[in-house]
Amino acid sequence: MTSQTAYKDRNFIAVIGDEDSVTGLLLAGIGHVEGTKKNFLVVDSKTTISKIEETFIEFTKRKDIAIVLINQHIAEDIRQLVDDHDQAFPTVLEIPSKDHQYDPEKDSVLKRVQRLFGE
Repeated sequence: MTSQTAYKDRNFIAVIGDEDSVTGLLLAGIGHVEGTKKNFLVVDSKTTISKIEETFIEFTKRKDIAIVLINQHIAEDIRQLVDDHDQAFPTVLEIPSKDHQYDPEKDSVLKRVQRLFGE
C-alpha cells in the first residue's frame, strides 16, 4: 500500500474546543455525524478531563480524520497526550480561542519544530 493510498480516506477535520470555536467551524462546514459518531466535541465547564482525553484518543485513532483542531487552553488540560502524539496523520493543531490568549511557547507543533532545528 502506497502512502498516498493509506491516507486517501482521511476526509474529515475534527475539533475539540469551546462552544464558539466549534460553532464557527461547524458553520464553516466541517461537521460530520454518522449515527452517534461525531467529529467534534464542545468543551464547557461540565466536560470532564477524561471525556476530553477519550475523545482525543478516539479522534487520533480514526482513519477518516486528517486533522484534529484543539483549542490551546483545552490542549493544556491533556498536554501529555497531545505532546505524545507523534503520527503525521491525523495532524494535531492547537488553535486560539477568543477567551484565552494563544501562547506559541506551549504549542506542541512549534516545540517539535524548535527541537528539529536545535533551538
